[in-house]
Amino acid sequence: MTAIPSLRIGTRGSPLALAQAEETRLRLETAFPELADAIEITVIHTTGDKIQDRPLAAIGGKGLFTKEIDEAQLEGRVDIAVHSMKDVPTVLPDGLCLGALLPREDVRDVLISAKGRSLAELPEGAVVGSASLRRAAQILRRRPDLSVIPFRGNVQTRLRKLAEGQVDATLLAMAGLNRLNLMPIEAVPLSVEEMLPAVAQGAIGVTCRADDSRSLGYLAALDHAETRCRVVAERAFLAVLDGSCRTPIAGLAVLDGDRLTLTGMILRPDGTQAYDVVASGHCADPETVGLRGGQTLLDLAGPAFLAPVS
Repeated sequence: MTAIPSLRIGTRGSPLALAQAEETRLRLETAFPELADAIEITVIHTTGDKIQDRPLAAIGGKGLFTKEIDEAQLEGRVDIAVHSMKDVPTVLPDGLCLGALLPREDVRDVLISAKGRSLAELPEGAVVGSASLRRAAQILRRRPDLSVIPFRGNVQTRLRKLAEGQVDATLLAMAGLNRLNLMPIEAVPLSVEEMLPAVAQGAIGVTCRADDSRSLGYLAALDHAETRCRVVAERAFLAVLDGSCRTPIAGLAVLDGDRLTLTGMILRPDGTQAYDVVASGHCADPETVGLRGGQTLLDLAGPAFLAPVS
């Protein structure tokens, strides 16, 4: 028998990234049993992982979690790459495409604190650690008395810092905690009305070279139609606003039958001003729904709202 050529998966090296790569491997092996001994996972260290002492906005934004992995794909060192979609820029590098979106996990954020079971219960002046401008802005919108400080690191690192008392509370994505099977007893999910998620939160995307017909064939079997519909709408919404790590933007699309509804929000980093929008349309054209929602929000806020603060 002829040996099956290896299929190389590129991924970051954090525990969550590796869990997502393993989930992708399992789904591929289930769909294609002949791949059982042919899949290799390659860890690629990204700039975003290497620099932990500064906010992402200060070192170039979310693309720093994907740049080196994209390069490895384009150079042929890996065949496919597994990403948290909320870390993926809205425009992929030339030559790459999004081959599959896996079924989406819980989109909610989780509050973790021994000092309160909700944002409202946190004591006045409590210190909340968060690396997300989106979370920080929504926290301050509801509780301007709280102090929100930068808080980077993988899930385990942030939980350790919280246990050490470096902060009174932190927020993490429910999806990551579920995938790691790591749910602290203090964790309380926040409704999407209280904390609107990041665009594509909870979604795993798998990219490959656009001319790699073999990988595209494998990934087509993994693609989840509902997740793709929702994520396409959310990323189109984000693209209109040119969202980056300097801009607090939140967005969530949901399906009800064939009706797609997107809720979006943009805020000042200090939470003092916010605009929101609801756009809907047919699920067959999710990009239009997202573009319309983004343009409506841009018209409401005005381009100056998105201008970088000097």
